[in-house]
Amino acid sequence: MTDNEHKLILARRRFIRNAGTLALAAPLISRAAQDTGEGVTFAGGERPLVQFPGKRKLILVHSRPPHLETPFNTFNESVITANDAFYVRYHLANFPTTIDLAEYRLNITGAVKKPLSLSLDELKSIVEQVELVAVNQCSGNSRGYSSPRVFGAQLSNGAMGNARWTGVSLKAVLEKAGVLSDAKQVVFNGLDKPVLPTTPDFHKTLDIEHALSPEPMLAWAMNGEDLPFLNGYPLKLIVPGYFGTYWVKHLSDIVVLDHAYEGHDAFFMSKAYHLPDNDCMCVAPGTAADKTRPISSLPVRSFITSVMAGDQLPVNRSVELKGIAFDSGEGLKSVDVSVDGGQTWKATTLSESLGRFSFREWKLDTTFRQKGNAVLMVRAGNNKGEVQPVKADWNPGGYRRHAIETTPVTIV
Repeated sequence: MTDNEHKLILARRRFIRNAGTLALAAPLISRAAQDTGEGVTFAGGERPLVQFPGKRKLILVHSRPPHLETPFNTFNESVITANDAFYVRYHLANFPTTIDLAEYRLNITGAVKKPLSLSLDELKSIVEQVELVAVNQCSGNSRGYSSPRVFGAQLSNGAMGNARWTGVSLKAVLEKAGVLSDAKQVVFNGLDKPVLPTTPDFHKTLDIEHALSPEPMLAWAMNGEDLPFLNGYPLKLIVPGYFGTYWVKHLSDIVVLDHAYEGHDAFFMSKAYHLPDNDCMCVAPGTAADKTRPISSLPVRSFITSVMAGDQLPVNRSVELKGIAFDSGEGLKSVDVSVDGGQTWKATTLSESLGRFSFREWKLDTTFRQKGNAVLMVRAGNNKGEVQPVKADWNPGGYRRHAIETTPVTIV
């Protein structure tokens, strides 16, 4: 038996075993359920902490298909989000519970000179390996704070994460297949499927110019380990600077088109995940947009992670505040903090950058001179001139929220 054959057998056993573990997910939910302790109660009631296979206790959004949010205090642990703490989002309930690496293939077809059908090992050897740190943020992160409320999963601020992704450049793989000169778009599909034939499959597209740019990649590893099953094992499309809706899990098919993608399965590009097509990507609360466009890149955003709403902080003693900031890759220009509800602002110190698509940690030492209530605020600006707004823009999907965050505390 060769080394590769031995590895394939071990991989098969490991993921057949994981299939059985995934089947036990529902009992684990009821046994592990408890209040998150975050003081977040949305219209659906308090959200329990639950434990799915390969994950620590995360916040349950719903279980079929799995939708799990990261408890926010996790982001104070490290600028890199641990694999077992990374949020989970599926759209289709018929998702794989086991994947046999001996049978898995990534297919590249369509407007190419040489269609490819690659095993994971073949993909790893076909072009040079690359690595990138990038934020994956759900389009609806923080939707639960929309006012008036909107339809959709009522998320707090934990539907995001930052990881070190290892894989290959999408551009390099497409070049191996030989993209034809009339190519216009690239369609991506994963192994999750709709339960009913009337439900669209989850397909995402990139314009050919974007697909052939240096950033998008096909990743098989996350923070130095195989992708967690619930985050897209064995292969995931990574689109740095773009919202997580484009980051297709369990990637199985890449189709290059010589025309714009249309039809039933284009739903998640043509109708879902759309924003008002205007400068602010917003409309008056409670109204609909006359024209929309697909959501795309991340706005500049920042959070305080070292202090939670309702915390007590000492008077006349130095307190280190810290948090994270990020954008679509333009680069952070500044992160400022106010400890008096926005009346005055102080510049923070930014940590070393892990790359332009990564979370970046900021810190500020401050001293509170009087007891009582205080409101902490953080805002970020980037090199493109974007600065977080004081008031959140509104859109019917509750997407792309990025207003200045406020954290009320008590000084004692």
